[in-house]
Formats: sequence, structure tokens, C-alpha cells
Amino acid sequence: MPKLNPVVAEVTARIVERSRETRADYLRRMDAARDHGVARAKLSCANWAHAFAGQTVADKLTAMGGKQPNIGIVTAYNDMLSAHQPFERFPAVIREAAREAGATAQVAGGTPAMCDGVTQGRPGMELSLFSRDVIAMSTGVALTHDAFDSVICLGVCDKIVPGLFMGSLAFGHLPVIFAPAGPMPSGIPNAEKARVRALYAQNRIGRAELLESEIGSYHSPGTCTFYGTANSNQMMMEIAGLHMPSTAFVHPETGLRDALTAAAAKRAVELARTGQGRMADVIDEKSIVNMIVALLATGGSTNHAIHLVAMARSAGVLIDWTDMDQLSSVTPLLARVYPNGSADVNAFQAAGGVAFVARELANAGNIHADVQTIMGPGIHHYFQEPSLVDGELVWRDGVVDSLDTDILRPASDPFDREGGLRLVQGDLGRAVIKVSAVKPENRIVEAPAAVFETQEDALQAFKDGRLDRDVIVVLRFQGPKANGMPELHSLSPALGVLQDKGFKVAFVTDGRMSGASGKTPAAIHVSPEALAGGLLSRVQDGDIIRLDPEAGVLTTVGVDLSSRAPASRSPDHASGSSWGYGRELFGAFRHVVSTAEEGASVCFAAPAGGGATWSDTQPDPNVLDRAVDA
Repeated sequence: MPKLNPVVAEVTARIVERSRETRADYLRRMDAARDHGVARAKLSCANWAHAFAGQTVADKLTAMGGKQPNIGIVTAYNDMLSAHQPFERFPAVIREAAREAGATAQVAGGTPAMCDGVTQGRPGMELSLFSRDVIAMSTGVALTHDAFDSVICLGVCDKIVPGLFMGSLAFGHLPVIFAPAGPMPSGIPNAEKARVRALYAQNRIGRAELLESEIGSYHSPGTCTFYGTANSNQMMMEIAGLHMPSTAFVHPETGLRDALTAAAAKRAVELARTGQGRMADVIDEKSIVNMIVALLATGGSTNHAIHLVAMARSAGVLIDWTDMDQLSSVTPLLARVYPNGSADVNAFQAAGGVAFVARELANAGNIHADVQTIMGPGIHHYFQEPSLVDGELVWRDGVVDSLDTDILRPASDPFDREGGLRLVQGDLGRAVIKVSAVKPENRIVEAPAAVFETQEDALQAFKDGRLDRDVIVVLRFQGPKANGMPELHSLSPALGVLQDKGFKVAFVTDGRMSGASGKTPAAIHVSPEALAGGLLSRVQDGDIIRLDPEAGVLTTVGVDLSSRAPASRSPDHASGSSWGYGRELFGAFRHVVSTAEEGASVCFAAPAGGGATWSDTQPDPNVLDRAVDA
């Protein structure tokens, strides 16, 4: 393999040094758990009998022999998520494959799985980010039975895979495999979907026409086909070495999907027997860097600027937005998938998919090739693709050349020399912005602020015509402590309409945007958040704000924010975010949650093991870096 890019090497070395204590503490705990022995040797006869009381006679006989592995399945199945509906039948496929391998498999437990598409713009969205940590905890509850020798996780969507990942790492002494369900077939073209949404935002069509378009987009079992957080999850699980290779974007209801699910089960049995491929070894500083780079190279979801921090922390690895920004500066943008282009993930897969991306990044020296995976040492395993030949699963090398250079390009001729995510900072704090879908002429905006506390107020101002001008829409009190940090994708069509009218438009918020957010520049995840003392709370209508991702700048112009008192959150908004739709159950989460750049997590509000603290490892939010030179 070519020599590693020096910036990638430098960032990795910095992460290793920063994580020295926390990573060592994590590995000590995983080694201790491994040394306690295999599951079937630890449980008493009564424990083991309870674990298999509801199983078939054949499985009981296998289990009671005390020599064969038992796979624990953690499933996020429900019928509400089209991506998770196929998981209803996966446990049966896994159990049968385990039996063929002389082992057993059980559903260890289930996790909640919210559909952000259903809760978008609704009060339930305020539980969405917190659901990730609930999923991590419920994964821990499932696996704490300690009756398993390896694990298969069934999850696809936005918070579910990060939560399963975090929870599984608490059992990193075991091999863990993620088995995806795959995307739904393509529906109406993404450009047409965006056009209809823009027409509805302008009151030029009615709800019936909008609903017809949306049903044409989201129409069957499988993942939504745009490249949002769910499909970014799947790409990263492959690059991390936790999938069977090239399994992310195989359709659910196919013979190939079932064969891959069965292969994952048999691989989990093999890893349990050999004692190889434990998750603690697969996920380390190098694999985390690989995940970040692959996300940047494909223009993936901004939600992972938060999720990846929490996911890495679960393995004792400490990363921050500066790491992501520096990696982005040397990562070629290889993919254009909606919302960064017109193609969907099915077209991405047909053009070469993750196997092509993995090979290109490795050959260009942008990712670490010498990583551990569930397939064995080396990222080269993920250059392969599966197919069925006479009913048998066969692995072949993936395509060497992109089959559609409008969707996928080689590292030697990328869409852009830099990745899709950048850090911006200044007197308003630190934030991230996804620029891969924003045209260069729209990226830099200096305009008066229009300040709001709710999406509803901002949308009403749009409908009233009060935003028909150059404007930076500021939506504050949307951070994790304020209301759980909901996605604010409902504003995207309105902002896009303003931009299409020729206005200079941008969005600044301490909340999140959807993984589907696109063409309008948006500085999101502003940290510190307004409720926690961030200076976003001192911005007023009419203040001039400059957002310049090219220079890494997010700052007010000609304003001394330090001389102002912070604005108070409106009582109605504060109380409304505290109760109803289950929000009253999460008051403790809002109280202890860490900042966005710390992963917005309650699981790791303070580091374990007495190692480095978050304050020791996080950058000073007032350090301006590139902004100083601007």
C-alpha cells in the first residue's frame, strides 16, 4: 500500500497520544472480561437452564453440551422504520445458520428505534438524539446476561447504529458483527422530490400533492435511499470492518441478502471459536480515523460530527472537530449522492459502492490499511463484493474503475480536493458545516441576523415574507441541554427557496440538521449552546454575522457580545420542551448531557477510569485558529 498521507498520520498520532490513558483503561477492562472465560463456562447450571428454557430441544442439547458458541442477537426491529421492518425475519435466518455451524443463537434483547422521518418537525424529535444513549444502555442490558460468545447487531438508522456500536463496545471482549437490512428500491427522482417540497413551502401546491410525492419516495421496506445518517452509518460499519464486505446496499428481500445474513452468523460462530476479531481490537484509533475519512470522502451526514465522538469515546478514543476538520482538508470527495448530487444509494452501489471507495482511499494513502476487521487483518477484505452463483455465496474483487463518474470518482480525479465537512469558529463558538452540497458561490455569507427560538416562528416569518432578503437565520436554545438537540430539517425547503430567489442565506444554530440537509450553508451544533452560556444567546436581530467556511470563520461583525446580557429563553418554550410526548422522562438527560463536541452523551458525561477529563482534551472554544487570520 502507498505511504499514509502525512496529515492523516499526524492526526492519528495526536489522537493516540490524547487517548493514551482512556484507551489503556478501556483495553484493561476488556482484557479482564476476556480472561473470565467463555460464556458457557461462566454460568451455573441453573443460569444456563434459564437462558435456554424457551429454546428448541435441539438447541438445548447443543447448549447443554457446554462446548459450542452461543450468539447473542440485539435487534432494533420494528414496523415503524422501513429500514428495520426486514429485521422481523432475520433472527430465524441467523438461528438456522448457527445450527448449521453446530452452534446456537438467541435474541438477547431489543432496543428502541425512532424514525426521524416520522418525528421530523414534531415534539418527538426532541427525544431523538437521547434515544441513541438509551439504545446503548439497552444493548448493555441485553448483553449483560453474559451468556454469549459473539454478538450480531441488527440496526440501520440514524441513532440506532451509533447506539448499538456504543453499547457493544462495553462488551468489546466479544466479536461483534453488524448485519444490515439494505435500501429500498429507488422511488421518484430526488430532484423531483426536492422540487415538490419547495413548491409546498411556497403554498403553490397542496398537501395532497406533497403526500403523493413523499409516498413515491418512501414506498417499501428498506432504508431511505438518500445519503443521510442511516446510509452513512452503513458505509462506516463497512469501513470499520464490522460488516461482511459490501453488504450495506443490498436490497432486503433478495436471496443475496439472506445469504449475507447467514454468512454473518457463521462468521460470528467462527470468530467465537477462534477467539479472534473481538470488537475492542477492531475498533481502535486507526479504524476511527478511517471512519471519519470515509464519511468525509462520501459527503456523509453531519450528525456524525456528534455521533462519532461518542462512538469513539466508547472505545476509549478521544476525538474532536479539529481532527475532523484537518482530515477533511486532505480527503478527496469521491461521491456525489443526494443531497450532494442527484443519484441515490442504489446508483452509488451500482457505480462501485463502498468497495470502490475503500480501495481508492487505501491506494491514495488516505486511510489506514493495516487495521483489524471481522474478516481478518487488513482493509483489503473490503475491496470485495458478494454475489450468488448457483445458490452459493461467492466473493469477487469489486470494480477498479467507476461505472458512473457523475456519482463516483477516483482519488486521482475527485469532485473536490477536500472533504465535505469543515469547522467554523469565532466569537459565537465552534460549529461544523457541511459544504459538499453547497455551491462555492453560496458558501460565504455576511448578512443581518434574524433570531428565533422555534422552527415554527422561523417558518412563520418565511411565510409572512419577512425573510425575503439577505439574512442569516439564527435558531437558538436547540442544544442538548435545552431540548435534546432536535434535527431542524423542516427549515431546509424554506431556506432553499430564499436562496433560489437570489438572496444570500445561511443558517446558524446550536441544534442539528438532518443528514439530508443540503444546498444552503448551515453552521450547526454551535458549542457552547445558548442555554449553557454560549454567546449565541447574546445575538440580536440585525447583528451582522459572517459565515465563511473557506476561512473557518463564524463570527459577528462590529458587535461586542461580551457587553450584553444573555437573552432569556421564553417560559413557554422552556416548559414546552420539558413535558409531553415523553419529554418529561428525560429531564435528567438534559441536566447532565455533555456538549455537542463531546458527543452530546449522557453515557460519557465524565470519563471512566480516572483518566484524562474532557476539559483536558477539548480545544478552547475561544481559540480562533484560522478565524484570527481572517
